[in-house]
Amino acid sequence: MTDDLADDLAEELELLRAADPVSATEGPWRERPLTARAAHDLDRLLHHSRHRRARRRVVLWAEAAVVALAAVLALVLPDLGATSATAAPNAPSPRAAASVPLAVVADRARAAARAGGPELRRGTRVRTWSLAMDSGPDAERPVTLPEEREVRWRPDGSRTERVETDGDVVSVRILPGGPADAPPWARPPGTVAALRAYLTDLHDGGVTDRVGALTPDQLLDSLPPLLDNWTLGARENAALAGVLARTEGLRPAGAITDRLGRTGQAYVHESRDEALRHMLILDPATGAVLGLEVMFTEDRPQLAVRAGDVMSYSAWRR
Repeated sequence: MTDDLADDLAEELELLRAADPVSATEGPWRERPLTARAAHDLDRLLHHSRHRRARRRVVLWAEAAVVALAAVLALVLPDLGATSATAAPNAPSPRAAASVPLAVVADRARAAARAGGPELRRGTRVRTWSLAMDSGPDAERPVTLPEEREVRWRPDGSRTERVETDGDVVSVRILPGGPADAPPWARPPGTVAALRAYLTDLHDGGVTDRVGALTPDQLLDSLPPLLDNWTLGARENAALAGVLARTEGLRPAGAITDRLGRTGQAYVHESRDEALRHMLILDPATGAVLGLEVMFTEDRPQLAVRAGDVMSYSAWRR
């Protein structure tokens, strides 16, 4: 085993330890399958590991052939400027003077559902970006490229995931499905109460000893696994807007233009314990989720990130 491979394996093992800090013998998570949320996070971790190895290769190539650096970067990272491969993209800025309360959006979404509208569709197309972070005193500022991911479901319940970066297809994978009666593989319901229960099950993975309702950040964390598998219809958008309107701790931040150039309304929640801010972007006319961003609110020198850095974002298309 080469030293570089050993370093990569050590880094990925450290990532896995950080991703699963719970006890293996105590608590509700012992000896049980991964929940949908855990599977989703593990899949993103694997993406991060690939990004980390790609970045390490670029550095090694540059050291070995400085003269050919421009050609190597053109091959590995095409159109670098257009893809904004920076340590963290700038967070979009809402215009607070034009804010719309969530209750108003929920009313509009219900009216749109009554008038008819798009139907629920299995599959999605999403633009994602998330930091592949090092840890430690020598951590470097992380660099990650945006991805476009399209998910299409197959008749047997499995799904095809096609990933593009800068217009080039980088992977096509066939992924297994899950239990047809468990979120996010089960069809999401179209009423507020049923969808709240669905999202709770999606977050908790069927754990029955949870006390109290989902916190705002837990609710928001449950959205990517849902929206990465389903494109909600008008009825489901109205139900989700109703759930959000009844969730304390989400405050309107104003009108915003998202990363795909669409006009939306931003709603934010700050988790002080984790020093993170979630920003949810909705279509104010239909309640459809346009995007979700997570930002650091404090410097974290051990991760080489700064307050205001975007940790991750997702922008969903119809």
